[in-house]
Amino acid sequence: MKKIILSVAAVFAFGFANAQEEVKEAGNGGFGKGNIFVSGTVGFSSMNNKDADWKSSNFTISPKVGFFVTENIAIGGQLGYSSSKDTAMDNVMGIDVSAFGSTFSVNTFSVGAFGRYYFTPASQFSLYGQLGLDYMTSTIDEVDGVSVNDNNKVNGIGAGLGLGMNYFVSNNFALEAGLGVLNFTNAKPDVDGADGVSTFNFGANLSNISFGAIYKF
Repeated sequence: MKKIILSVAAVFAFGFANAQEEVKEAGNGGFGKGNIFVSGTVGFSSMNNKDADWKSSNFTISPKVGFFVTENIAIGGQLGYSSSKDTAMDNVMGIDVSAFGSTFSVNTFSVGAFGRYYFTPASQFSLYGQLGLDYMTSTIDEVDGVSVNDNNKVNGIGAGLGLGMNYFVSNNFALEAGLGVLNFTNAKPDVDGADGVSTFNFGANLSNISFGAIYKF
């Protein structure tokens, strides 16, 4: 899978690099040094298994703002919020939370920074690689009578590497898709003496795909 992703990215980069100037002159979008952009993703998912008496729902929102310091490099900041309710959740950021009960909700806030390298910045179809770093805090709330004590927070830091693309439908507005390839998280319950847990994931799967929109100033 890794070889396929890299091969596809290389083919797109080669094909669109030759058309960068023509697209830029036609006013069909693309990025350049000094551009500012705002973007964001919103998602909702719900699953229900009546036979196993299990259900889960999740809502996420993540706004971003970035600035092109060169023709190819953009840096920026991002915020994130997610809310999930699950009848069979057993971990939060790698921390075992099964002792809290069988049904509860988790709210997670994050703040971070990212850097992107665009392989085809001036093209209507722009490919990029992204490296991000986030600080996250999750709060486990009481649901359906489950007793949660005061030690109900998990704090952590995360780093991720991914690939993405922007397709400009106008000179300023584009659709965005991202794929997480590598992710590292180190999390620790907000309890004195508690041990931290590190998780590392590598590979591409459907759960790491995100979709959003972007506006360029």
